Amino acid sequence: MRLSDFWNRMKLHFGDPYAESWARDYVIAELGGRTVAQALADGIAAKEVWHAVCGVVSVDSRLR
Repeated sequence: MRLSDFWNRMKLHFGDPYAESWARDYVIAELGGRTVAQALADGIAAKEVWHAVCGVVSVDSRLR
């Protein structure tokens, strides 16, 4: 998954302004206790991060 696709899905699910805020603030245990932003900055693949997001929030099946 490309990073642009990842952010598109985040914005479709959370809404444009909230997606980036959520990515900076919400800590996900599956990502080693990191936020989405930290995980991406640490080089974790966007696809792996997206799967972690899907594991903690109810994401529409079209976006999974």
